[in-house]
Amino acid sequence: MKIDSSEISALIKEQIKGYESRLETDDVGTVISVGDGIALCYGLDQAMLGELLLFPGDVAGMVMNLDNEDVGAVLLGPDVKIEEGDTVKRTHRVVEVPVGDGLLGRVVNALGAPIDQKGPIEYSKTRPIERIAPGVMTRKSVDTPLETGIKAIDAMIPIGRGQRELIIGDRQTGKTAIALDAIINQKGKGVKCIYVAIGQKNSSVASFVDKLRELGCMDYVTVVSSGASEAAPNQYIAPFAGMAMAEEWLESGQDVLIVFDDLSKHAVAYRTLSLLLKRAPGREAYPGDIFYLHSRLLERACRLAPQYGGGSITALPIVETQAGDISAYIPTNVISITDGQIFLVTDYFASGQRPAVDSGFSVSRVGSSAQTKAMKAVAASLKIELASYREMLSFSQFGSDLDASTKRILAHGAVLMETLKQKQYNPYPMWKQVVELYAVKNRHLDELKVSEVRPYLDGLLTAIESLHPDIAKDLTEKKAFDEDLTARLDQAIEEYKKSK
Repeated sequence: MKIDSSEISALIKEQIKGYESRLETDDVGTVISVGDGIALCYGLDQAMLGELLLFPGDVAGMVMNLDNEDVGAVLLGPDVKIEEGDTVKRTHRVVEVPVGDGLLGRVVNALGAPIDQKGPIEYSKTRPIERIAPGVMTRKSVDTPLETGIKAIDAMIPIGRGQRELIIGDRQTGKTAIALDAIINQKGKGVKCIYVAIGQKNSSVASFVDKLRELGCMDYVTVVSSGASEAAPNQYIAPFAGMAMAEEWLESGQDVLIVFDDLSKHAVAYRTLSLLLKRAPGREAYPGDIFYLHSRLLERACRLAPQYGGGSITALPIVETQAGDISAYIPTNVISITDGQIFLVTDYFASGQRPAVDSGFSVSRVGSSAQTKAMKAVAASLKIELASYREMLSFSQFGSDLDASTKRILAHGAVLMETLKQKQYNPYPMWKQVVELYAVKNRHLDELKVSEVRPYLDGLLTAIESLHPDIAKDLTEKKAFDEDLTARLDQAIEEYKKSK
C-alpha cells in the first residue's frame, strides 16, 4: 500500500486545526454546579492549585480540588449571583494579601481589605498567603525571651522569640486574655503584633480592638478578622493571610508576635470545605490532611539566622478543648507541631486562680534558653514547689494532724499561688516579676496570711521603685544577679519588713 504524503499532511492539519483556539479557551471554563460556597467548573484544564478564579458579579474563588473531569473552587464571596452555565475565568494569580507598615493599627478581613471604616490601606507590595517555611539551615535557635508580662508564664513556661507556644483549655478559661496581655506587654519593645480572629463574634473582636486602642497599643498591632458570620473559605484563609503579613516583617529583620484565635474553629472551617468538596472523611470527619493544614501554617514561625536578617515570628495558636480533653484529635495534632503548651484549667479559673495555668501539664520545650539569668535564678524551683504543694494539699484533705514540714510546704505553696495571681490588662515588667519571686523563694512571705500577700508585694514594689530605683535599673539592664545586687535587694526587703 502506497502512503500519500499529502493525505498525511491533511490529516495532521485537521487534528491540530482547533489547537490555537483551544489554547485561548483553556483560561475560560463553565460552572457545572454551585452551592454552599463551592463551585465545580469544567474546562479549566490548566488551572493551578490555590489559583484565583473570577466568577460573575466579581466574586473571587480559589481552586482547591483538581479532578480529572472538573475543578473544585471555594468562593470568597456570596454565590447568589452565580448559576450553572456561567463563565468562569482564570487570573493566573494565587490569593495574595497586602503587606507592610500600612497595615499597622488597622482591622482587615481575610483578603487584607479594611473593615474598620478608616479608609483604604496604603501598601506597595502583596504576598501570596501560602509559602514554604524557611529551611533548617536558615534558622537560628531560640535564645531571646518574648516577655508576656504574666508571672506564671515568664517564670515557669517561658516563651522565646521564634517559638510556637500553644494556649489550650476549655472555653471561658482566659485563653484570649493571655494572648491579649502578651500583645499589650510588647508596647515599646519593638515587636509588631498580629491578632487573627477565626470564627469569633464581631462584637468580641470590636471590644478587643477598643481595649487595645484605649491602652495605646494599636500602633503596632494588625487585626485580621474572619467572623463567625463569614463563609468557611474566608475563615480557612485568614490565618495564612496573617502569616503572610508577618513574613514581610520577618524578612526585614523585625520581630513579630502572631496570635491565632482559634485553630479549633479553623479546623472546623477546613472540615466543612473538605466535606463539601467530597474529600474522604476520616477520624471525627476531619480529612486526612488536617495535620498538614496546621503544620504548614505553624512551621512558618521561626527565628532566622543573622545572615538571613535575624527576624522572628513567635506564634501563639489557641485551641479549645471539650471538658479538658487534651487527647482529642485537633489538640494532639497541634501539641505535636508546637514547642510546648500553656494548659488552662476550668477548676482553677472558677476558684479565682487567674491566670488559670496548670503548671503540671504546661511545658515550654525551649525552656530556660528563653529566660534571663535573673529569672532563671528565682524561677528554677517553682514547678517542683507547686507540685509538692498540690500533692500535700490532696493528702491533707484526708487527715487533720499534720506535721511541721507538711504545714511549711502548704503555707509556702499557698503564698506562691497567691503571688502568681495577676489581673488582666496588667502585665508586669521583668524586674517586678523577679523581685516578687525572689521574695517568695527566700521565704520572706511565709509568715503572712494569704490575704496579706498581695498588699505586701504591692507595697514592696512601690518601696523599691521609690527608695531603691538602682535595684530596678540594674535588674532591667544587667538581667542577672551578682553579690552586690543580691545584698542590696535583701537589705531593701528587710527595710520594708521593719517598716510594716
